[in-house]
Amino acid sequence: QVQPVESGGGLVQAGGSLRLSCAASGDTFSMYDVAWFRQAPGKEREFVASIKRPGGATAYVDSLKGRFTVSRDNAKNTVYLQMISLKPEDTAIYYCAAKLWTTTSWAYWGQGTEVTVSS
Repeated sequence: QVQPVESGGGLVQAGGSLRLSCAASGDTFSMYDVAWFRQAPGKEREFVASIKRPGGATAYVDSLKGRFTVSRDNAKNTVYLQMISLKPEDTAIYYCAAKLWTTTSWAYWGQGTEVTVSS
């Protein structure tokens, strides 16, 4: 089974950009859909974006369309979340999740990477 491993979080000023990475450990992402979620302090975890197994479609929460872009590099077995024009309200722990493309539940979760956007 696959284990997602996130990296790339950090402190950035409002208006800045960050690219988060989600690498596959233990297996490849070739048969998995991958998603990004985030959880802000005091709030519930929310869906951010997803990308289906290689060759598949992307999806985004409406509020982040245009600022966040999810992509995958199959050769590097990595999924990315490019974030631009960051706002303080984007401050959260960002989690990568994976599921086999034939299933409906996000079964495999990473430990998260923290993003802090200062005003």
